[in-house]
Amino acid sequence: MNGTNFTVMNAGPFDGLLQAPEGPPGKCYLKDRLGLTGMEVSLNQLPSGGAVPFYHKHRENEELYVFTGGRGQFQVDGRIFEVREGTAVRVGPEGERALRNSGTEDLYFIVVQVQANSLKQWEMADAILSDNPVDWPVA
Repeated sequence: MNGTNFTVMNAGPFDGLLQAPEGPPGKCYLKDRLGLTGMEVSLNQLPSGGAVPFYHKHRENEELYVFTGGRGQFQVDGRIFEVREGTAVRVGPEGERALRNSGTEDLYFIVVQVQANSLKQWEMADAILSDNPVDWPVA
């Protein structure tokens, strides 16, 4: 569904990302599917025992990892720490990172990637409240 100021898509349940027909197994990129212009976002599923088999860093973008299920280990610049549902991790562009699922269930997470130091204002500084009353149809 699309409107002048919005785009909606449904990637389905996270536990289906390993078999998703588009993109690499276990990953659903949202940039092109939603027409994102200021960030890249991906939905991710990493099976038990699975890992990102390489270190990587970025030229300009920082990443935010938000873990929504399972448990694993994250490594940045040689420091290893546990992640689980509710954990959020920010990694600067130069941080050399890797991730693995150390649990017995799938690890689910969302990654938001955006140019470092590009945030000029945030929610309340950027928000413009409308005088229009909120109207919901009767359910």
